[in-house]
Amino acid sequence: MKLLTLNTHSIIEENYENKLKAFVEMIVEEKPDVFALQEVNQTLGKPIVKEVQETGFLPCKGSRATLFCDNHALRAAQMLREAGLPYVWTWIPLKVGYKKYEEGIALFSLKPIEETKEFFISNCKTMNNWKTRKILGIKVEGSWFYSVHMGWWDDEEEPFEKQWDEIVAKLGRPESIDELSFIMGDFNAPSDVKGEGYTYVASSGWVDTWHLAKEKDNGYTVEKQIDGWKEGIKRGIRIDYIWVNRKIPVQNSMVVFNGKNYPVVSDHYGVEIEVEIKKEN
Repeated sequence: MKLLTLNTHSIIEENYENKLKAFVEMIVEEKPDVFALQEVNQTLGKPIVKEVQETGFLPCKGSRATLFCDNHALRAAQMLREAGLPYVWTWIPLKVGYKKYEEGIALFSLKPIEETKEFFISNCKTMNNWKTRKILGIKVEGSWFYSVHMGWWDDEEEPFEKQWDEIVAKLGRPESIDELSFIMGDFNAPSDVKGEGYTYVASSGWVDTWHLAKEKDNGYTVEKQIDGWKEGIKRGIRIDYIWVNRKIPVQNSMVVFNGKNYPVVSDHYGVEIEVEIKKEN
Protein backbone atom coordinates (compact mmCIF):
# COMPACT_ATOMS: atom_id res chain seq x y z
CA MET A 1 0.00 0.00 0.00
CA LYS A 2 1.24 3.47 -0.91
CA LEU A 3 0.51 6.44 1.36
CA LEU A 4 1.24 10.09 0.65
CA THR A 5 1.02 13.34 2.59
CA LEU A 6 1.49 16.91 1.33
CA ASN A 7 0.89 20.41 2.62
CA THR A 8 -0.35 21.76 -0.71
CA HIS A 9 -0.28 25.56 -0.12
CA SER A 10 -2.61 25.16 -3.10
CA ILE A 11 -4.18 28.31 -4.57
CA ILE A 12 -1.65 30.60 -2.90
CA GLU A 13 1.20 29.12 -4.96
CA GLU A 14 2.65 31.02 -7.93
CA ASN A 15 2.02 29.23 -11.23
CA TYR A 16 -0.74 27.38 -9.44
CA GLU A 17 -2.40 25.90 -12.53
CA ASN A 18 0.84 24.29 -13.68
CA LYS A 19 1.52 22.97 -10.18
CA LEU A 20 -1.98 21.51 -9.87
CA LYS A 21 -1.45 19.72 -13.18
CA ALA A 22 1.96 18.42 -12.04
CA PHE A 23 0.43 17.19 -8.78
CA VAL A 24 -2.31 15.28 -10.60
CA GLU A 25 0.20 13.78 -13.04
CA MET A 26 2.23 12.43 -10.13
CA ILE A 27 -0.86 10.90 -8.51
CA VAL A 28 -1.81 9.27 -11.83
CA GLU A 29 1.67 7.77 -12.10
CA GLU A 30 2.17 6.68 -8.48
CA LYS A 31 -1.47 5.81 -7.66
CA PRO A 32 -1.20 6.14 -3.86
CA ASP A 33 -3.92 4.12 -2.14
CA VAL A 34 -4.58 6.91 0.36
CA PHE A 35 -3.24 10.45 0.42
CA ALA A 36 -3.62 13.26 2.93
CA LEU A 37 -3.56 16.96 2.08
CA GLN A 38 -3.27 20.08 4.22
CA GLU A 39 -3.80 23.77 3.41
CA VAL A 40 -6.44 22.77 0.89
CA ASN A 41 -7.92 26.13 -0.03
CA GLN A 42 -10.92 27.57 -1.80
CA THR A 43 -11.64 31.23 -2.49
CA LEU A 44 -14.45 32.82 -0.51
CA GLY A 45 -17.28 34.08 -2.70
CA LYS A 46 -16.65 31.76 -5.63
CA PRO A 47 -19.65 29.90 -7.12
CA ILE A 48 -20.85 26.92 -5.08
CA VAL A 49 -20.65 23.46 -6.67
CA LYS A 50 -23.78 21.43 -5.93
CA GLU A 51 -23.19 18.16 -7.80
CA VAL A 52 -20.15 17.20 -5.73
CA GLN A 53 -21.01 13.52 -5.30
CA GLU A 54 -20.23 13.03 -8.98
CA THR A 55 -16.62 13.84 -8.13
CA GLY A 56 -16.42 11.10 -5.49
CA PHE A 57 -16.93 13.51 -2.61
CA LEU A 58 -18.16 11.99 0.66
CA PRO A 59 -19.16 14.57 3.28
CA CYS A 60 -17.55 13.98 6.65
CA LYS A 61 -20.21 13.03 9.18
CA GLY A 62 -21.26 16.04 11.23
CA SER A 63 -19.21 18.56 9.25
CA ARG A 64 -20.36 21.48 7.14
CA ALA A 65 -18.60 21.50 3.81
CA THR A 66 -19.75 23.92 1.12
CA LEU A 67 -17.50 23.46 -1.88
CA PHE A 68 -16.66 26.38 -4.11
CA CYS A 69 -15.66 25.84 -7.73
CA ASP A 70 -11.95 26.45 -7.17
CA ASN A 71 -11.61 24.13 -4.14
CA HIS A 72 -8.17 22.55 -4.57
CA ALA A 73 -9.29 19.04 -3.60
CA LEU A 74 -12.38 19.26 -5.78
CA ARG A 75 -10.38 20.27 -8.83
CA ALA A 76 -7.81 17.55 -8.22
CA ALA A 77 -10.59 14.97 -7.86
CA GLN A 78 -12.19 16.10 -11.12
CA MET A 79 -8.88 15.93 -12.98
CA LEU A 80 -8.09 12.50 -11.54
CA ARG A 81 -11.46 11.15 -12.65
CA GLU A 82 -10.86 12.51 -16.13
CA ALA A 83 -7.54 10.62 -16.08
CA GLY A 84 -9.31 7.38 -15.11
CA LEU A 85 -8.64 7.40 -11.36
CA PRO A 86 -11.97 7.73 -9.51
CA TYR A 87 -10.79 8.55 -6.00
CA VAL A 88 -13.29 8.81 -3.15
CA TRP A 89 -12.46 11.82 -0.99
CA THR A 90 -13.55 14.10 1.83
CA TRP A 91 -12.65 17.64 2.87
CA ILE A 92 -13.45 19.84 5.86
CA PRO A 93 -12.92 23.58 6.28
CA LEU A 94 -10.94 24.85 9.27
CA LYS A 95 -10.42 28.58 9.06
CA VAL A 96 -10.12 31.66 6.90
CA GLY A 97 -6.59 32.29 5.66
CA TYR A 98 -5.06 35.41 4.16
CA LYS A 99 -8.51 37.04 4.55
CA LYS A 100 -9.73 35.48 1.30
CA TYR A 101 -9.35 31.69 1.42
CA GLU A 102 -11.29 29.04 3.28
CA GLU A 103 -8.58 26.61 4.30
CA GLY A 104 -9.14 22.95 5.09
CA ILE A 105 -7.74 19.43 5.09
CA ALA A 106 -8.57 16.47 2.85
CA LEU A 107 -8.17 12.72 2.41
CA PHE A 108 -8.41 10.67 -0.80
CA SER A 109 -8.79 6.90 -1.16
CA LEU A 110 -8.86 4.52 -4.11
CA LYS A 111 -10.97 2.10 -2.06
CA PRO A 112 -14.42 2.87 -0.58
CA ILE A 113 -14.46 4.96 2.58
CA GLU A 114 -16.23 2.97 5.30
CA GLU A 115 -16.41 5.68 7.95
CA THR A 116 -15.32 9.27 8.60
CA LYS A 117 -14.57 11.33 11.67
CA GLU A 118 -13.31 14.79 12.54
CA PHE A 119 -12.83 16.77 15.73
CA PHE A 120 -11.21 19.94 17.02
CA ILE A 121 -7.75 19.68 18.50
CA SER A 122 -7.43 23.39 19.29
CA ASN A 123 -9.14 25.43 21.97
CA CYS A 124 -10.22 28.02 19.42
CA LYS A 125 -13.07 26.84 17.23
CA THR A 126 -13.95 29.82 15.04
CA MET A 127 -13.36 30.10 11.30
CA ASN A 128 -11.93 33.59 11.72
CA ASN A 129 -9.11 32.46 14.01
CA TRP A 130 -6.13 31.28 11.97
CA LYS A 131 -5.02 29.03 14.84
CA THR A 132 -8.13 26.82 14.65
CA ARG A 133 -7.11 23.19 14.09
CA LYS A 134 -8.92 19.91 13.45
CA ILE A 135 -8.02 16.37 12.54
CA LEU A 136 -9.83 14.46 9.78
CA GLY A 137 -10.04 10.68 9.52
CA ILE A 138 -11.30 8.01 7.13
CA LYS A 139 -11.60 4.28 7.63
CA VAL A 140 -10.59 2.17 4.62
CA GLU A 141 -10.49 -1.63 4.62
CA GLY A 142 -10.46 -1.68 8.41
CA SER A 143 -7.60 0.80 8.90
CA TRP A 144 -7.77 4.48 9.88
CA PHE A 145 -5.98 7.28 8.05
CA TYR A 146 -5.83 10.83 9.42
CA SER A 147 -4.83 14.19 7.98
CA VAL A 148 -3.69 16.94 10.36
CA HIS A 149 -1.91 20.30 10.37
CA MET A 150 -0.49 20.95 13.83
CA GLY A 151 0.37 24.24 15.54
CA TRP A 152 3.74 25.20 17.01
CA TRP A 153 5.40 23.95 20.18
CA ASP A 154 5.99 27.38 21.74
CA ASP A 155 2.63 28.96 20.86
CA GLU A 156 1.30 30.37 24.13
CA GLU A 157 -2.35 30.36 23.00
CA GLU A 158 -2.44 27.06 21.11
CA PRO A 159 0.57 24.96 22.12
CA PHE A 160 1.42 21.83 20.19
CA GLU A 161 1.45 19.79 23.39
CA LYS A 162 -2.23 20.40 24.17
CA GLN A 163 -3.26 19.72 20.58
CA TRP A 164 -1.48 16.37 20.60
CA ASP A 165 -2.96 15.57 24.02
CA GLU A 166 -6.41 16.13 22.50
CA ILE A 167 -5.66 13.70 19.68
CA VAL A 168 -4.50 11.04 22.14
CA ALA A 169 -7.53 11.66 24.36
CA LYS A 170 -9.92 11.14 21.44
CA LEU A 171 -8.14 8.30 19.64
CA GLY A 172 -6.57 6.58 22.64
CA ARG A 173 -2.95 5.65 23.19
CA PRO A 174 -1.55 3.75 20.21
CA GLU A 175 -1.34 0.42 22.02
CA SER A 176 -5.04 0.66 22.89
CA ILE A 177 -6.20 1.32 19.30
CA ASP A 178 -7.44 -1.92 17.75
CA GLU A 179 -7.24 -0.78 14.13
CA LEU A 180 -4.02 -0.04 12.30
CA SER A 181 -3.90 3.76 12.20
CA PHE A 182 -1.81 6.36 10.42
CA ILE A 183 -1.57 10.08 11.20
CA MET A 184 -0.23 12.04 8.24
CA GLY A 185 0.50 15.70 7.82
CA ASP A 186 2.39 18.88 8.58
CA PHE A 187 3.44 18.75 12.24
CA ASN A 188 5.50 21.97 12.37
CA ALA A 189 7.89 19.97 14.57
CA PRO A 190 11.46 19.47 13.29
CA SER A 191 12.72 15.96 13.93
CA ASP A 192 16.15 17.20 15.03
CA VAL A 193 14.85 19.46 17.82
CA LYS A 194 14.87 17.41 21.00
CA GLY A 195 12.35 17.83 23.79
CA GLU A 196 9.65 19.47 21.69
CA GLY A 197 6.91 18.36 19.30
CA TYR A 198 8.64 15.49 17.55
CA THR A 199 9.89 14.04 20.83
CA TYR A 200 6.44 14.48 22.37
CA VAL A 201 4.69 12.51 19.62
CA ALA A 202 7.29 9.74 19.68
CA SER A 203 7.15 9.48 23.46
CA SER A 204 3.39 8.91 23.28
CA GLY A 205 4.02 5.64 21.46
CA TRP A 206 3.41 6.60 17.82
CA VAL A 207 6.10 5.41 15.39
CA ASP A 208 7.65 7.54 12.66
CA THR A 209 7.48 5.41 9.50
CA TRP A 210 10.70 7.05 8.26
CA HIS A 211 12.56 5.12 10.95
CA LEU A 212 10.83 1.86 9.96
CA ALA A 213 11.65 2.19 6.26
CA LYS A 214 14.15 -0.25 4.77
CA GLU A 215 15.01 2.32 2.13
CA LYS A 216 14.78 6.07 2.71
CA ASP A 217 16.26 9.44 1.83
CA ASN A 218 17.01 12.34 4.20
CA GLY A 219 13.30 13.02 4.64
CA TYR A 220 13.65 16.82 4.33
CA THR A 221 10.30 18.38 3.45
CA VAL A 222 11.30 22.04 3.86
CA GLU A 223 14.54 23.47 2.54
CA LYS A 224 13.83 27.21 2.43
CA GLN A 225 12.07 29.95 4.38
CA ILE A 226 8.29 29.51 4.44
CA ASP A 227 5.35 31.00 6.33
CA GLY A 228 5.74 30.19 10.00
CA TRP A 229 9.44 29.37 9.54
CA LYS A 230 10.88 32.68 8.35
CA GLU A 231 13.93 32.32 10.57
CA GLY A 232 16.11 29.45 11.64
CA ILE A 233 16.16 27.21 8.54
CA LYS A 234 19.82 26.90 7.65
CA ARG A 235 19.43 23.48 6.05
CA GLY A 236 16.68 21.00 5.32
CA ILE A 237 14.27 19.94 8.05
CA ARG A 238 11.71 17.17 8.47
CA ILE A 239 8.35 18.53 9.64
CA ASP A 240 5.95 16.45 7.52
CA TYR A 241 5.42 12.89 8.69
CA ILE A 242 3.47 9.66 8.44
CA TRP A 243 3.10 8.14 11.93
CA VAL A 244 1.70 4.70 12.66
CA ASN A 245 0.36 3.24 15.91
CA ARG A 246 2.46 0.05 15.77
CA LYS A 247 5.61 -1.22 14.08
CA ILE A 248 4.87 -2.57 10.62
CA PRO A 249 7.00 -3.42 7.58
CA VAL A 250 7.78 -0.24 5.58
CA GLN A 251 9.52 -0.89 2.28
CA ASN A 252 10.53 2.70 1.59
CA SER A 253 10.02 6.33 2.53
CA MET A 254 10.65 8.93 -0.16
CA VAL A 255 10.40 12.71 -0.35
CA VAL A 256 8.38 13.73 -3.40
CA PHE A 257 7.56 17.02 -5.12
CA ASN A 258 11.09 18.21 -4.32
CA GLY A 259 12.32 18.80 -7.86
CA LYS A 260 14.15 15.45 -7.87
CA ASN A 261 11.23 13.11 -7.38
CA TYR A 262 8.57 15.01 -9.29
CA PRO A 263 8.29 18.81 -9.71
CA VAL A 264 7.95 21.20 -6.78
CA VAL A 265 4.25 22.05 -6.34
CA SER A 266 4.18 23.66 -2.89
CA ASP A 267 6.32 25.38 -0.27
CA HIS A 268 6.49 21.94 1.38
CA TYR A 269 7.66 18.73 -0.19
CA GLY A 270 5.57 15.59 0.23
CA VAL A 271 6.30 12.21 1.80
CA GLU A 272 5.34 8.92 0.17
CA ILE A 273 5.76 5.53 1.81
CA GLU A 274 5.08 1.97 0.78
CA VAL A 275 3.91 -0.29 3.58
CA GLU A 276 2.87 -3.90 3.98
CA ILE A 277 -0.54 -4.20 5.60
CA LYS A 278 -1.59 -7.70 6.51
CA LYS A 279 -5.29 -8.36 6.30
CA GLU A 280 -6.69 -9.69 9.56
CA ASN A 281 -9.11 -12.61 9.47
